[in-house]
Amino acid sequence: DVQLQASGGGLVQAGGSLRLSCAASGLFFDDYAIAWFRQAPGKEREGVSCISSSDGSTHYSDSVNGQFTVSIDNAKNTVFLQMNSLKPEDTAVYYCAAEWGPCPDYPFHDEYHYWGQGTQVTVSS
Repeated sequence: DVQLQASGGGLVQAGGSLRLSCAASGLFFDDYAIAWFRQAPGKEREGVSCISSSDGSTHYSDSVNGQFTVSIDNAKNTVFLQMNSLKPEDTAVYYCAAEWGPCPDYPFHDEYHYWGQGTQVTVSS
């Protein structure tokens, strides 16, 4: 049974940092695209990053490029999202998702095969 466990969210002041984790069980991140999405109240889900586990290549949305960094620890089967200089508009539930193969040309589609349960990030002003 495949599970993605997202964790690391919390309450942080504007300008602060958080590191989210997405740990997988039931599959091994040998050749997967692992993406992070977020959904703020009343807004559509937004893709923010994707990493290809096979070669570590990364993709970011324009909204977080230069602010967030995605990385992978293949030994721990875990993907991390380092979020710096957080702003109130970064407040959302953050989800990780995975699918077989490298990050696709459009990495923020909503048909990833596996999804985590989400972790709340709240940035206070």
